[in-house]
Amino acid sequence: MLFTVAYEMLGSAADAEDVLQETWLRWIEVDPEEVRDRRAYLVRITTRQALNRLRAASRRREAYVGPWLPEPLLTAPDVAEDVELAESVSMAMMLVLETLSPTERAVFVLREAFDVGYDEIAAAVGKNPAAVRQIAHRARRHVDARRPRRVVSPAEARAALESFRNAVEARDLQGLLDVLAPDVVLVSDGGGVKRAAVRPVVGAGKVARFYLGGSAKAGVAIACEPTAANGDPALAVYLDGAFDGVMALRVVDGRITGLYYVRNPEKLTRFTAETPLTLR
Repeated sequence: MLFTVAYEMLGSAADAEDVLQETWLRWIEVDPEEVRDRRAYLVRITTRQALNRLRAASRRREAYVGPWLPEPLLTAPDVAEDVELAESVSMAMMLVLETLSPTERAVFVLREAFDVGYDEIAAAVGKNPAAVRQIAHRARRHVDARRPRRVVSPAEARAALESFRNAVEARDLQGLLDVLAPDVVLVSDGGGVKRAAVRPVVGAGKVARFYLGGSAKAGVAIACEPTAANGDPALAVYLDGAFDGVMALRVVDGRITGLYYVRNPEKLTRFTAETPLTLR
């Protein structure tokens, strides 16, 4: 729970692990017998540490090169079956959370994802319960206005992923157009280290040509391995046999509406450490 709280606030598994380490170091200095509610105490420490990091990260992201995406989090198949958990950590939802202020994000995550009481949240963010209720209402209204549309079943999502994968590997333009929604959005994150679109690419035709055209010009072979990232179907992408990045897909009504491609090597170390990155 504490890891997920920190990850949903920060969008970085590495930072979330650092927050847990800091929380542990504070916890071992405390006499547990003097703590009335250990869960609330640990949530409070974790939230405060994450808030400090989030405020610092917000300033760094202003200078980030190109679009910023969360660090992809390898998720087990059963996470996709847990609809609420899958949505709360999905790439699409994490990007919505990025539009909240640090305090709004903390309140929303604690209240909506974990049903933490207002008194506990107030202690964690340094506000009174009445103010927290107002913040929660404002954050919920903001998120609901931008919340991604309902996704399809896991089986339909896997079918769309397989169609996309086959089309990409075969460089089949029409096959791509058939599986992409007309208003599909591609967001790519290279972090200034690898090439990526400097802004989101919108529209099936533009996305298909951008993806296939770039690799064709470079003369590289594309191969993809199915995986799962942030509760969504995803692909580990290889260029000429070398691992290049993780692409999470969002599927609505059987067609892909969102492609989130993380190429920044700094965001892939945890994913590659937990995934057997070998071609079939």
